[in-house]
Amino acid sequence: MLSKDVVAAIAGELAEADRTHAVIPRITARHPEATIEDSYAIQGVWRDRMLAAGRRLVGRKIGLTSRAMQQATGISEPDYGVMFDDTVYSSGAEIPVDLFSNVRVEVELAFVLAAPLEGPGATLKDVLAATDHVVPALEVLNSHIELEGRTIVDTISDNAAYGAMVLGETRRRPDEVDLRWVPGLLYRNGEIEETGVAAGVLGHPARGVAWLADKFHHHGARLEAGEIILAGSFTRPLWVSRGDEVLADYGPMGTVTCRFV
Repeated sequence: MLSKDVVAAIAGELAEADRTHAVIPRITARHPEATIEDSYAIQGVWRDRMLAAGRRLVGRKIGLTSRAMQQATGISEPDYGVMFDDTVYSSGAEIPVDLFSNVRVEVELAFVLAAPLEGPGATLKDVLAATDHVVPALEVLNSHIELEGRTIVDTISDNAAYGAMVLGETRRRPDEVDLRWVPGLLYRNGEIEETGVAAGVLGHPARGVAWLADKFHHHGARLEAGEIILAGSFTRPLWVSRGDEVLADYGPMGTVTCRFV
């Protein structure tokens, strides 16, 4: 495992890369001995520095929960990161590309919790009972670590490559819609680029949230009421550039749009 000094130094590199929208060399290329526990420790130090600087935590993102995303990244297990209040946009927003080192978008569902959720052994039923409503969302990916050859250790350290999210307006209680069958049609500048269905996330998107509750128990924590949980993408990531207009059609869950400027 990495020493506390090395963990703190890498967290500092990532904080500076976040500030300057830069990319740093792979952690695993410099520290091949780094473990998944090390990567969450790095993320934790970075998170605490952001909180100390005045940012407010509003939720968590889960990544790499679908076969599409695992194949796209070459990483075979889920991960998670934190989301701050200044990274949340409403549908229709204009998003400056200069805020990011690189920009990709994914199609997801977001669970807004009405009650705390904790493991071990959290079930799909537990997640649905704790959820106030589900809303469609786009996740904007942003990596501060070079993409070529990265492993899950690099990705977790970099806050699971989270950049921002765009929340839709259609809210549904979990018993109002079969969440497995929520579709995702992802358009860029009027042309369809990716398609998927929410069951691509572990068979049901709520299972990603259950996985996260169990993972949090392992770290001595729980998910709290009011948190927004991005459950994972059911399409591959789509690269976007300045000037691109993005629309995701979720069928009965409505649409989410944004423009990159």
